[in-house]
Amino acid sequence: MTDHMPDKSSADAPDWEALLKGRFIVFDGPDGSGKTTQFRRLINLAHSHGIKTTEVREPGGTPIGEQIRNILLDPTNEEMVTKCEMLLYMASRAQLIEQKIAPALSEGQLVIADRFISSTLAYQGTAGGISVADILRVGQIALGDYWPDLVVVFDVDEQTAQTRLNPLLDRMEQKGKEYHRRVRKGYLDQAEADPNRYLVLDARPSADNVTADLLSNLSQRLAAKL
Repeated sequence: MTDHMPDKSSADAPDWEALLKGRFIVFDGPDGSGKTTQFRRLINLAHSHGIKTTEVREPGGTPIGEQIRNILLDPTNEEMVTKCEMLLYMASRAQLIEQKIAPALSEGQLVIADRFISSTLAYQGTAGGISVADILRVGQIALGDYWPDLVVVFDVDEQTAQTRLNPLLDRMEQKGKEYHRRVRKGYLDQAEADPNRYLVLDARPSADNVTADLLSNLSQRLAAKL
């Protein structure tokens, strides 16, 4: 699988520089959704148009955040409770915003994140049992004014996702099928509650077909925000 964008005629191509500069876009979805491939492809598209881009991943993205990531994903940390998970993710996120996201946006760069608070709402919220209100209260402290312009959710059923996962699963990926069913529901519930901020794409087709769907929808949604 490659990370290239499928060729498109330049005659009808969107003005990606105008659409993407200064935007904060999140790619999210269940484990095994293929979002990371699409993440790399959008970054390559931005670079091909000369758009300065800051790419971040969660948890992590900073030296402190990477240390938190190691704790969160370590399969030996079986005793970690969901509230601890949520607070650690938020701590990593707060550091990421101060150190990477806020400075990049102030310079008019495109910021694209592989996961963000939408993951916390799905995994620790809908699947883990923490209320949306509690997560958003902590999130307001961690994020301040830095909420994404658009959250792209790559939706995939649990069976398809399972076939795409690395056999060496991390602690979050090791949780059972019912947990991951609730995770998927969490993403879809968020999109239904906030349709102006969320874009849900069917991630079951081939990577190239998903990319074409992504570009078409992304250009329309961002053009509406200009």
